[in-house]
Amino acid sequence: MLFYALTIFLSAFLLFEVQPIIAKTILPWFGGTSAVWSTCMLFFQVALLLGYLYAHWLHRMPGARKQAAAHIALLAASLATLPVLPNPAWKSAGVAQPSLRILALLAVTVGLPYFLLSSTSPLLQAWYARNHKGGLPYRLFALSNFASMLALLSYPLLIEPNLPTKTQGLMWSAAYICFAVVCGATAWRASGQPLTVQAAAPDGPQPWDSEPGWAVRLLWLGLAASASVLLLAVTTHLTQDVAAIPFLWLLPLSVYLLSFIICFEAPQFYRRVVFVPLLAAALLFMAYRLWWNHAAMPIRLVIFLLAVALFVCSMVCHGELARLKPHPRYLTGFYVIVSLGGAMGGLFVGLVAPNLFRAYYEFPIGLALCATVACLVFAKELWRLAGLRKGWGMAALALALSGYLWFLVGIMHRMVKGYLVVERNFYGQLRVRDIFDPGNQEAAVRRFVHGVINHGEQSLREEHRREPITYFCAASGIGRLMRANAGSPRRIGILGLGCGTLAAYGRAGDTLRIYEINPLVLDIARNQFSYLRDTPARVEVAIGDGRLLLDAEDSQQFDILVMDAFSGDSVPVHLITREAFQTYFRHLKPHGILAVNISNTYLNLEPVMERAANALDKVALTYHYEPADEDFLCFSCSWTLIMDRATSAAHPELRKDAKELRPERPFRVWTDDFSNMYSILK
Repeated sequence: MLFYALTIFLSAFLLFEVQPIIAKTILPWFGGTSAVWSTCMLFFQVALLLGYLYAHWLHRMPGARKQAAAHIALLAASLATLPVLPNPAWKSAGVAQPSLRILALLAVTVGLPYFLLSSTSPLLQAWYARNHKGGLPYRLFALSNFASMLALLSYPLLIEPNLPTKTQGLMWSAAYICFAVVCGATAWRASGQPLTVQAAAPDGPQPWDSEPGWAVRLLWLGLAASASVLLLAVTTHLTQDVAAIPFLWLLPLSVYLLSFIICFEAPQFYRRVVFVPLLAAALLFMAYRLWWNHAAMPIRLVIFLLAVALFVCSMVCHGELARLKPHPRYLTGFYVIVSLGGAMGGLFVGLVAPNLFRAYYEFPIGLALCATVACLVFAKELWRLAGLRKGWGMAALALALSGYLWFLVGIMHRMVKGYLVVERNFYGQLRVRDIFDPGNQEAAVRRFVHGVINHGEQSLREEHRREPITYFCAASGIGRLMRANAGSPRRIGILGLGCGTLAAYGRAGDTLRIYEINPLVLDIARNQFSYLRDTPARVEVAIGDGRLLLDAEDSQQFDILVMDAFSGDSVPVHLITREAFQTYFRHLKPHGILAVNISNTYLNLEPVMERAANALDKVALTYHYEPADEDFLCFSCSWTLIMDRATSAAHPELRKDAKELRPERPFRVWTDDFSNMYSILK
């Protein structure tokens, strides 16, 4: 038992430890968007399915020795793919759909080791059940989920804050070698043990012993797929609007796995009488969150409530899976269907939805699927608990489900209603709408929204149409810089186009060079807003990842370089590391100034700015601007200007109302190899 438990524990721990390691490493290579994690999850779920299929096939191969020999040979071959360090040649500044490129990168880098790790738990459980009469292989399944959750929790708390990503990859590779040795030894020992025959029940065959029918298998599939879709939808919801960081990747996955552990190791804790009403509350809360997504809520409370709601839904799905689990002789087939449901959920959220839907429909669809499958499973129990006759119970259940599904349809309609433009691709959802205030006609604006975050506006009033507004108004930090730098013709670089507001500061003779990763943003800025058409400055637009494009270009000799790139409300980490700032200053003139938009609802970016400026021996001045109540053109915003000390001394007007950033607490400078965004959550 010790060998089985140790091997399964190691495999599950490494299986889920490598996910954030690889995803964080390649995140900056593909724009830092939350879709990178969704695509990675798709790969991991498909690889898990293939691993389970392999375990199912190998377990049915005649001859225990042949099974062990084949598995050991694959383990030996996988060592040739180490270490699991992605090749930088996969980087690309291009903007073509990167999902297939990410999948190919993962297959080459970690495909075979991940495939074998994923096959370990079902395969060894099947061998254990084959060799041990009366054994409980499902307890080994719970152990594997415990190890997986331990890996996910250890990453943001211990590994990410202390180890560079390259070191993480090397240490993981060393641990995988240990696993391969232990797994090979366990496989060989298991093949030499005598086979046992599962004893029949005293009263003859029981229903539990019979092969599951297709109705039960479809329920397995539906329950697994429901939990998978909700897991990925909640993760996307958080990472799109907060930050694409490992903590927000791993928290939903951790509660998802916790439900697996409880339901398969301690099924007595799953009580229908408790979780049926909790499921109704969870489904209603998540639907409410989608309907009122703009409502102000402390981010920690939002994260907590969504995690609890996901946990309840996962408990129901996995609790019912545990109730429906078959006799151990059908164990590998059970795992194949469960993993198929997970892979179908990953395929739907990671690949189908971004290319098929204009809005984030996968979240309400996931809620609808979960509610429908739950109603199918709970129908008889709900009728009995309600104390109603069967016909009335069926009608009440159908009415409740229909009402909820109708509400979800309303949410999906609301996601696109009233918008002039709704578009979506790998980099997120973009929407444009006109906003009118009946009490103030001058406040009419056209708004550009990425996810649910306002990424810029333009006044619809002719007298204000050419004015920079929102986060870029004249009183903001960037407005102060543009006014202070009002001499000879300027060359200005901008990372992040938005609706093109910064072009309003362009003057005749100026050159604006704009870097934008999402071609849809450029189309919208040109066709729905007029800032780019109205500016007298010369405008150059480079489509691609700004950091990678700047790395490849000769010095642009900018007078001003503005970093205003966001994905939703998330700041791509690779744009605010020490190496990124070194690149920015390589493209600035000796007395040029870097301006960084640090406005953020959820993140305090001041320590990152201070450490980066200090590392380059620069001065960092931060401006926090709060507009007056009657100012309808300006938003609350925060900007940091970074420059050398001589430039700061030459512009005393920039120091007025500015806060010079100084170290206020121990904080490690962020690099391309190290960052910890959890430490700056507000």
